[in-house]
Amino acid sequence: MTIDIDNRTTFVWGEKWEKIIQKAIQTSLELEEFSTECEISVSIVTNKEIQAINQEFRNIDKATDVLSFPQLTFEEGEIADVNEKDEIVLGDIIISIDKAIQQAEEYGHSLEREIAFLTIHSMLHLMGYDHIEPEEEKEMIQKQKLILQKANFVF
Repeated sequence: MTIDIDNRTTFVWGEKWEKIIQKAIQTSLELEEFSTECEISVSIVTNKEIQAINQEFRNIDKATDVLSFPQLTFEEGEIADVNEKDEIVLGDIIISIDKAIQQAEEYGHSLEREIAFLTIHSMLHLMGYDHIEPEEEKEMIQKQKLILQKANFVF
């Protein structure tokens, strides 16, 4: 598995944060029984950058906490793109560190838990889940809770 993490902020990034993201990704893949032979890109950005990306790709001119850009559509017969290691290119996750800090404070939990949650939420999107319809949203919420618990992100 290849996880490319790009911190494009002044937030001090280190091994602790990389391990949280790796664990969230690994547990998400395992619980969904998805091949761990995949590539995921994770970018840590500011509110300003995620707002620009949100405007460009979703025509929504506001900052958001996380954006997901899946490479697979999960259509029957689809052939996945692979990288030079023959890993499935699953997609890109973009997390606003500003929103993550704000939401951790707002919800009264740790920043570690918030980063894990945003990564898990985005991983579910990369694996084909959505939350547009109420039934889909309920399923995603249940899966997020299960993955958080399984990965021991309850702090």
